[in-house]
Amino acid sequence: MQKVLLVAFNGEQMCFMHVLLNGLSMKELGIDVKIIVEGTATKQVAVLADPQEALAGLYNKVKETGLIEGVCKACANKTGALAAAEAQGLTLLSDMSGHPGLGKYIQEGYSVITL
Repeated sequence: MQKVLLVAFNGEQMCFMHVLLNGLSMKELGIDVKIIVEGTATKQVAVLADPQEALAGLYNKVKETGLIEGVCKACANKTGALAAAEAQGLTLLSDMSGHPGLGKYIQEGYSVITL
C-alpha cells in the first residue's frame, strides 16, 4: 500500500483546502494518507472550527475520517490556534524542538509532500 504524508504549511485557506481535498481523494483511492498541520496553516484549525466558515464542512469531514495526524504545537501557539486544537482533541506534535519531526514518517515508508 502506498503511504503519503501531506504537510500543510501554507495558511491561505484556498491552499489548505487543497490539502484537505487531496487527503480525502487519496483515502478514497486506497492510499494510506495522513495530514500534519504546520506553520501558518495551523491558524486554519481555529478559523474552520466556526461552522459559519465556507470550508468548515470539508474540514470536519477530514477530521471525522481521522486523516489529521496532528498539529504543530509550536506553530499553533504562535498563530493563536493552540486552544482551538486542544478543544478539538487534535494531537499536538512537538517531538522536534516543539515541531513535528518528519524523519520517523520517512522511516515508516511515507512519501512526504509539503503544500
